[in-house]
Amino acid sequence: MTRGRLQLTVALTFAFGAALVTAQSTDLLTKIKREGLDRSQVQAMFAMLTDQIGPRLTGTPAHKQAADWAVERLRAFGLQDAGLEPFQFGRGWALDRLEVEMVEPRYMPLIGYAEAWSPSTAKEIVGTPVMIGGRSPADVQAMRDRLRGAIVLSQPQAEFLREDRPQPTLSDGPVRIGAPPNPGTRPGAADARAIARALRDAGASVVVRTSPGEHGTVFVLGRDQGDAALPTIVLAAEHYNLIARMLERGMPVKLRVNVQTHYLTNDPNSYNVVATLPGTDPAVKDDVVLLGAHLDSWHSATGASDNADGAAALLEAMRILEAVGARPRRTIRVALWSGEEQGLLGSKAYVDRHFAGDANKAARDRLFVYLNLDPGTGPIYGWYLEDAPQVKPLFDDWLAPLHDLQMRRNVLPGIGNTDHLSFRAAGIPGFNAIQEYATYDVRTHHTNVDTYERVREQDLKQNAIVLAWFALQAANTTERIPRPAEPRGH
Repeated sequence: MTRGRLQLTVALTFAFGAALVTAQSTDLLTKIKREGLDRSQVQAMFAMLTDQIGPRLTGTPAHKQAADWAVERLRAFGLQDAGLEPFQFGRGWALDRLEVEMVEPRYMPLIGYAEAWSPSTAKEIVGTPVMIGGRSPADVQAMRDRLRGAIVLSQPQAEFLREDRPQPTLSDGPVRIGAPPNPGTRPGAADARAIARALRDAGASVVVRTSPGEHGTVFVLGRDQGDAALPTIVLAAEHYNLIARMLERGMPVKLRVNVQTHYLTNDPNSYNVVATLPGTDPAVKDDVVLLGAHLDSWHSATGASDNADGAAALLEAMRILEAVGARPRRTIRVALWSGEEQGLLGSKAYVDRHFAGDANKAARDRLFVYLNLDPGTGPIYGWYLEDAPQVKPLFDDWLAPLHDLQMRRNVLPGIGNTDHLSFRAAGIPGFNAIQEYATYDVRTHHTNVDTYERVREQDLKQNAIVLAWFALQAANTTERIPRPAEPRGH
């Protein structure tokens, strides 16, 4: 055979092989879409998390129930090594009873929620609230006689949160990333701590504060501030402001408040869920493509868009891959994190255990990419690429076949406050999906209305198909995904 004929044969063989891979990939995508659209189980799993299990606050039996249930589902789907990984968390918290009502000059039930980890009030309290909004720590100290046993109001809500973050996939221009800031003025951290000490020292009974939501939307968080913390309730701004105006006008307003809670101390751990779809290529099967979302939620609603939708979509993505007989070259692993709402605690613990430090360098190098699904709801439109332009051609190629499923474009900027940051801090490429933010920041994110109704079944189906497809492409690509800058100490 002449050299020219040999070169032509090699070129044709390569081209045929590439075409074959493309055809196989296209056929598999068709199977993934059919499985995800026609035989989906995602809505039932989403309903299980939201309606049946309900709020999944870290450290509570409900979160553990959700984690155990997720492990059972992953095993039923055929995933390997499905189980729980514990990490040290601390005490959990449960709300047993809450009463918050206006009883004078007329009766009116108030929309309010205890902050997570709020202690109980010593008893039911009925009285005229004392307003300390706008006062300095010294002013509050001087009011100690009025504050003993009092219901304390912190500050009225002068402005409301009325703007969602912009949708970054709708423009080719500069992208502004991040949620809009909460309006309103609050004391600085040092002053807030000093005021809290003054209230404790004065013997105040309960603190009632407001949030920037409107139309009855209440943003409710909380943290464990120890045994000296005061009971704290968050009221809907409209109800809170009504009481504040009545006080300002000298009207005889009285509230009835009763908060009863208890701490959960039997198990100081919380739990991440992990499971594996093994790789098949001896050359790269030890490499891992990791999919993640957080399973925990806040407590005033059922955590539907934050983040039961993400957790259900990840479970469904793994079910789809098993159902279509996907045989990824690299291993695909799924993880459902706990403690995300308290500061990415579950993903940080997982990274510290498996990938941090010199002893874990080999495992860190084998983690090919981490793909996260968290903020937002609705379809996945693209991915935040964390200012890594080298990644864009690859992710753009993977996105192209999914334009019929509402995918739009990938954007170069990154996003904060999601679990992918735990991996990037360890030098591992990590990316978060872009979803819809309309009414997310102003209405559902961390609020009392983050319920089942906020999420559509067709979006859950799309999310699962996108995650399955991107995970499979990452598991099969011959290209390397650039690593973030090597972290300090590694």
